[in-house]
Amino acid sequence: MANPIPEGFRAITPHLIVDGAGEAIDFYTKAFGAKEVMRMPGPDGKSVMHAELDINDSRIMIADQYPDMGTQGPKTIGGTPVCIHFYCDDVDGMVKQATEAGAELLMPPMDMFWGDRYGKVKDPFGHEWSVATHTKDMTPQEIGVAADEFMKNMGGCES
Repeated sequence: MANPIPEGFRAITPHLIVDGAGEAIDFYTKAFGAKEVMRMPGPDGKSVMHAELDINDSRIMIADQYPDMGTQGPKTIGGTPVCIHFYCDDVDGMVKQATEAGAELLMPPMDMFWGDRYGKVKDPFGHEWSVATHTKDMTPQEIGVAADEFMKNMGGCES
């Protein structure tokens, strides 16, 4: 009997649609150290119908957009409401590597109130990535207190 979750996958796996999947695979290899697991060409022999990449201990799927089939990438639809969260050993080094590979820096890494060092980039294909290194274990109560303090210092919500 087959395992209900295939080898190499987690229960939830991002499936990214982009305009230029072949170039995106090259980018993710340079930016995040992705390793290509498999690639299936599209009907034209040039596009990517389906590919799988391993990044650290997680797999992502990627495909070219096919607007005739109802799949469009972020650039085609004018942005993305989704951010892919990526935990790594060295957020500063990973964000630097990603920007050197062509990602746009949205937020430089900084220590955050929930116990992560955290930054954000946008890849050249329109997907946003939050990149983090967990630096401190905190209880929900400690995070709540730290969030209140953060908001006060940001000029946001007053408790």
